[in-house]
Amino acid sequence: MNAGLYISVAVLLLVVITIAKGVRLVPQGYKWVVQRLGKYQTTLQPGLNIIIPFIDDVSYKVTTKDIVLDIPSQEVITRDNAVIVANAVAYMNIISPEKAVYGVENYNFAIQTLVQTTLRSIIGEMSLDDALSSREIIKAKLKSSISDDIADWGIVMKSVEIQDINPSGTMQHAMEEQAAAERARRATVTRAEGDKQAKILEAEGHLEASRRGAEAEIVLADASKQAISMVSEAVGDNILPVTYLLGEKYVGTLEKLASSDNSKIVVLPADIPAAIKGMMGQSLK
Repeated sequence: MNAGLYISVAVLLLVVITIAKGVRLVPQGYKWVVQRLGKYQTTLQPGLNIIIPFIDDVSYKVTTKDIVLDIPSQEVITRDNAVIVANAVAYMNIISPEKAVYGVENYNFAIQTLVQTTLRSIIGEMSLDDALSSREIIKAKLKSSISDDIADWGIVMKSVEIQDINPSGTMQHAMEEQAAAERARRATVTRAEGDKQAKILEAEGHLEASRRGAEAEIVLADASKQAISMVSEAVGDNILPVTYLLGEKYVGTLEKLASSDNSKIVVLPADIPAAIKGMMGQSLK
């Protein structure tokens, strides 16, 4: 009696274990890779699946969700020997789990290394200025290169984004010094250009003033000439009024000089009428 009970319980346990081994419930968002006696057999889809107990075995459980892979920062040397620090984020999706688990030892590490090496290669062909201002170009080239390589692993690269791409600390310091030197050079050139223009304008002003002064002297000389001619014609031989006027001006001038605190020596012609007639081109009769 007891023996029969034990056998029944054992058979029941065996049935339960067999059912548990043969029935697999795959959750949504995953695919399970099944091996039969150590060899790939099939890939279980989400839902209820039946496998052969004790022969088939679920070896890998692979997610079908998008995988976000962080690419660590690394120093990259550009074409013009500048050092920049760059990192990225890759978004991928596994569409063939059996290729992913059998095609590469560790697909996460493999893709991370592939992104890093490809990123170094792309930036290495660019100058510093192009690398800092061409994120979209770098991203497009990176995605195109990696997609072809990981297709054999049953993985699709949905997107890759460049998080940061900045000059290294030493390079930033050098760029700041270069920018400061360039600003100082431009300021010096601007000041020199301003001084040059100021001197040119000042010289032109002096030239124009001299020209106008010469023209004014010519005008005054012509006016004086005409005035003397007119006076000569009006006076004729009678120089007494002119002598009187000049004498009056001489007297006024002497009065002003006498009232000045400075010592003055004034030389007057001995014969004012003769001097006047000489200026007017005449001789005393």
